[in-house]
Amino acid sequence: MTLRLSLAIDRYDRFFPFFDGTVQTPDSVSLDVYQVGQTVPLRDGEFRHERMIHDEEFDACEFSFSSFIMAKKRGLPIVGIPVFPRRLFSAGLWYVHRDSPLRSFSDLQGKRVGVNSFQTTLSLLAKGDLKFEYGVPWESIEWHVLTEEKVEFEQKPGTIIRPLPEGADLGKLLAEGALDAFVHPHPPKSVTSGEVPVRRLVEDAIDQERAYYRKYGYCPIMHVIAVRQQLAEKHPWVCDALMDVFRSAQEISDRYYNDPNWSKLLWARRYWESERDALQGDPWSIGLAANRSNIERFLTYSQDQGLISAPISLDALFAESTLCT
Repeated sequence: MTLRLSLAIDRYDRFFPFFDGTVQTPDSVSLDVYQVGQTVPLRDGEFRHERMIHDEEFDACEFSFSSFIMAKKRGLPIVGIPVFPRRLFSAGLWYVHRDSPLRSFSDLQGKRVGVNSFQTTLSLLAKGDLKFEYGVPWESIEWHVLTEEKVEFEQKPGTIIRPLPEGADLGKLLAEGALDAFVHPHPPKSVTSGEVPVRRLVEDAIDQERAYYRKYGYCPIMHVIAVRQQLAEKHPWVCDALMDVFRSAQEISDRYYNDPNWSKLLWARRYWESERDALQGDPWSIGLAANRSNIERFLTYSQDQGLISAPISLDALFAESTLCT
């Protein structure tokens, strides 16, 4: 019997094999793959994560790691497999106006910082890194949020979280002096177009990110693959089959840069080589063994920020069949 599954993912290079048909699936699984991401909602205002949480729209989908932890703690019917398709460092994603006097993380104390939402995974990571890596208490900052929170939580006492007007532009708010900084994976068009001149908060962000990797051995997780819990319980083998498919896609995408002109970036192959040499090991590792310390760090951050009220076991997040991977 072949089980037909719906899979919602974004169109990253490591997922191209799902869209061009080069990834092979076992005979037991057939995939209907949908490109559903931060720029391609299925309905107005509703994106991949909301549809998976509220409607169980997909059998499996790429899911915000922070919201996933919160959802699991609240007993929502999803379970993870240790595939982490999106990863980012926080240090290089802090932006200030080009003329800002802010030059270091310590300068952020008492300032107004824009984020997508308080619980967005990058926001969680950036706040946690501020406090535990750079010695700046995130509680000393005013957080101004663009969007509603995907999973409800009780705000930690003393935390200042202010909603921004609908349609607000973080770049323009910097230019107007309404914000002192923002941290976001997707700078707004006002910034990318050059309309608002910005710079990164810290000039040596790449050096800091390399040092972070050398210290911890990983690039922080942003997204996880979530599966409907009912499906995982009824067909436990599905989670292992999906992991195998994601491994296959990654092996295919790893070969793309063998062609020095695969990307429109003219020195892409040489950049790939320099990153490989700088980051020993596999920054995109699949499985729990290679990612436990990364996950545990996020659990610490989540509880410290009041997103989960009590600890949750790492093993409780993932399908039982994947715990020894």
